[in-house]
Amino acid sequence: MVEKTDDDDTLRSLHERGRVAAEYPRVRALVGAADAAGRRWAGNLLARIGPDAVLAEHPDTPVVSVAFTGHSTVSGLVAPVTAELARHGLLLRPHVSDFDGYVFDLSDTGSELYAAKPDAVVCLLDASVVFDEVPRPWRPDDVARVFDEKLRLLDGLAGVFDGAGRGTLVLNTLPLPREWPAQLVALRDRARLGAVWREANARLLRLMDGHPSLTVLDLDPLLGADLPLRDDRLGVYTHTELSPQAQAAYAGELAGVFRAATGRSKKVLILDLDNTVWGGVLGDDGIEGIEVSGSYRGEAFRRLQHTARQIVSQGVLLAAVSKNDLEPVREVLGRHPDMTLREDDFVRVVANWRPKHDNLRELAADLNLGVDSFVFADDSPYECGLVTRELPDVAVVALDDEPALHVEKLLRDGWFTVRDVTADDLKRPERYREELDRKDFLDSFSSLDAYLRELDVQVRFADASPDEVARVSQLTLRTNQFNLTTERLQEAEVAERAAAPGSLVLTVRSADRFGDNGVVGAVLAHRDGDALVIDNFLLSCRVFARGIEQACLSALLAHAREQGLSAARAGYRPSAKNGKVRDFYPANGFVPVDPDGAPDGSPVLFRHDLADITAPPEHVRLTLSLGGLHQ
Repeated sequence: MVEKTDDDDTLRSLHERGRVAAEYPRVRALVGAADAAGRRWAGNLLARIGPDAVLAEHPDTPVVSVAFTGHSTVSGLVAPVTAELARHGLLLRPHVSDFDGYVFDLSDTGSELYAAKPDAVVCLLDASVVFDEVPRPWRPDDVARVFDEKLRLLDGLAGVFDGAGRGTLVLNTLPLPREWPAQLVALRDRARLGAVWREANARLLRLMDGHPSLTVLDLDPLLGADLPLRDDRLGVYTHTELSPQAQAAYAGELAGVFRAATGRSKKVLILDLDNTVWGGVLGDDGIEGIEVSGSYRGEAFRRLQHTARQIVSQGVLLAAVSKNDLEPVREVLGRHPDMTLREDDFVRVVANWRPKHDNLRELAADLNLGVDSFVFADDSPYECGLVTRELPDVAVVALDDEPALHVEKLLRDGWFTVRDVTADDLKRPERYREELDRKDFLDSFSSLDAYLRELDVQVRFADASPDEVARVSQLTLRTNQFNLTTERLQEAEVAERAAAPGSLVLTVRSADRFGDNGVVGAVLAHRDGDALVIDNFLLSCRVFARGIEQACLSALLAHAREQGLSAARAGYRPSAKNGKVRDFYPANGFVPVDPDGAPDGSPVLFRHDLADITAPPEHVRLTLSLGGLHQ
């Protein structure tokens, strides 16, 4: 019998009182705290309730629409994916295909799958895709031949999706159940089958290189854990090829893909220090007494440091928030011989005796990021509970007194998953450290105008180069605050718009006295008759309030007028995060198309007659390279 937790009982209580939809914001923490059995129960419950009941109570709750297809029965994925998305405050709107429908679903652009216009398509693959078509009896070479045919088929289906789909297509490597090599009596044949299978899976993974809309998940690391791959009874009687435990683990991987595809990947890792980064309490044990290496426990803490540094090397920001005095912490980071992490690895080290949730709020303000971009790891149940209660949007990783498990717990949920790491990502930590230097520089001035004049802001506003397409896509996916329409675009969609006649895909690069910020913004627009239509305007939160957005908009409007156009149109679609830019267009000379406002859920439309264009700020040095608007 499964033992219920208090959180599970609370979720059951909400269900019994018919309050799950009404109190859905509480569900995230409740599902996250449940054990595996409680999470399965929660997923089934939430799948039955469905997204519409929640949206009726909480209309701003984000929804991810996912189509499930495959060779086997895929309906079993709905409940675990629902639970995983609920942990992140998201709703699932599923579209489930019939058994073995993946070829028709993905090859026919008129299929119900394409008609549903999902944010993502999950095509679940398993060994039966291959073994259902090998002759009986079979040899390893038969398997190689059929697997090769399937790879060519999948390559073609991914190509169709690139051209006709939207969002992300998710495939997976094919696990090899033991029953197939066990049917071969010769050890040499078993080795040959293993080699054939691994080589084919490697080719499947490499399909990502040629398809911008494709993600292929490698199931080998996932199933390397103590998980049963298959329940033979479910496989034989229902054609369900993954066990419930494997489905739950796969759902966790899918949640990371969906967060990345919808711009919800986390950006900042915040670590406690005592008994998290090192063993012991610095204030009690002193710099010589803490454990970093040289012992079994010390090696466990050093392993966490290596992992944190690996994550940071790929563009994630690292900060420390600790209840300690700052100088001893700096001394450890600066001179302890066994430390892997040094102060330069952190964008900010916060060591004081204030409540940690207050420090996290202040850090978010300093970085100009929302706390929903934070992952906070701490070994104290009290601190974890307090941050969860005060800042429910922070992802909390609850560590404990066993440091050997710190790394597994930190990595378990794939908080920082993105499809690609760009050159701009690699420079992000350095640029945020520069941004904090800018903040300190600002504090030394008596007025913002004086600060901006001395900052020496330089901007290049130009057509996106092919190398910048990935960055533009990333901006649409990950920018939430200065994003006028929150439209999310994959690389292929950005490239298609850039190539369309009369269309503009522009990038905004900025630099100042503290360094090069890289590509910090993008504008997507097109010509419609004698008008310029601004499809979206995006800017990184790192460069807000420096006049960059006003300078680029002014230049774009002047460019439209020079091209012989007589008006510009633009829209603002409100979201939970972009309220600070609701007045961006009116503040720059645009007037509402409908003075009575837009219906709920519709964008607010604006128009500019290009007669009186607001002058760009004088402190911004602007370089332009804008293409024509010929249709």
